[in-house]
Amino acid sequence: MHRDRFFTLTASCPDQVGIIARVSGFIAGNGGWILESSFHADALTGRYFMRIEIKADSLPILLAEFRERFRAEVAEPLSMDWRITDSAIKKRVVVLVSKQEHCLYDLLARWQAKELDIEIPCVVSNHDTFRGFVEWHGIPFHHVPVTKDNKAAAYAEIRRIFEDVRGDAMVLARYMQILSPELCEALAGRIINIHHSFLPSFAGAKPYHQAYERGVKLIGATCHYVTSELDAGPIIEQDVIRIDHSDSPEDMVRYGKDIEKTVLARGLRYHLEDRVLVHGNKTIVFR
Repeated sequence: MHRDRFFTLTASCPDQVGIIARVSGFIAGNGGWILESSFHADALTGRYFMRIEIKADSLPILLAEFRERFRAEVAEPLSMDWRITDSAIKKRVVVLVSKQEHCLYDLLARWQAKELDIEIPCVVSNHDTFRGFVEWHGIPFHHVPVTKDNKAAAYAEIRRIFEDVRGDAMVLARYMQILSPELCEALAGRIINIHHSFLPSFAGAKPYHQAYERGVKLIGATCHYVTSELDAGPIIEQDVIRIDHSDSPEDMVRYGKDIEKTVLARGLRYHLEDRVLVHGNKTIVFR
């Protein structure tokens, strides 16, 4: 949180000899000081992944010029998918919520404490329940009702709000609605959800009740990217807690709220720090 400014390079390309040498040599050749680096080779798909942090003031050139040189000298010759972000530019996170408060409360507490060093330009809800709480934090609140008859218009309005506030990511903090395929596609890789089960088990509604009926001994939560297929997007983070035969569905709901908060916060942090690279329906997460 109090580190000096740095740039983060994330990239993937076909696996081949000399990738690290090519990238690190380019950075060093431009005066760059590498603070942190992570690499992964996927043997099954022949794809190589990397994440490198570069000390900003070690570069004698502007970031725009560094990007252009990297594109021409490294990215294009290696057929890379890549990007470079700047830690000085805070990510703008739009939060969506329904009637359950625990994830919203936790995110705003972490934001207020600067544990999540982000901007929250607004909160959007299909209910007016949390308007006072959100506005007390000085954050604009948008009430966008969603009914079976107005879903297309409602999701178009949510997209308009997101674009108007220049959002970087959208977080569904127990937003109990299924987003339209059009919105999922428009913001692919930018919408993060917390699902209250250890996916792919117990997708859909009432997962704790489904778990109770199956008599499971572990329940969990899953932070994942949202796609048009319900609860089936690339998984970012998961965790579990142990239960037993004496626990009711209500007990599981109560236990689950704690794990949902922590898993969502961890998954969101990984995304914001550019630690997540999506590969098909899987993710590579450089913790």
